[in-house]
Amino acid sequence: MTYTQVALLVLALAVIFDGFITRSRMLTRKSFWMSYAIILPFQLLTNWWLTSRNIVNYDSNVIIGWRVASAPVEDLIFGFALVLGILQMWSYWGRKL
Repeated sequence: MTYTQVALLVLALAVIFDGFITRSRMLTRKSFWMSYAIILPFQLLTNWWLTSRNIVNYDSNVIIGWRVASAPVEDLIFGFALVLGILQMWSYWGRKL
């Protein structure tokens, strides 16, 4: 399985969990998008720093090759899914406690 496939699978799972399992509907909330807008520049900065210094390297056979801030676009997809997943779990467990 390539990194592209894993990133897209994790994104699909996060969206499914958001809409149908936790029903937190994060993707429809302004607060989610504002939070992500704050997180994204730091993700880009971190990705750039790690990849431009060859601390993290990606096999060109497992990514599609598009890069943003020196890191594969798959990192943005995966990072978005992780942020979405964490915030929806906080929301879900916050309602349960």
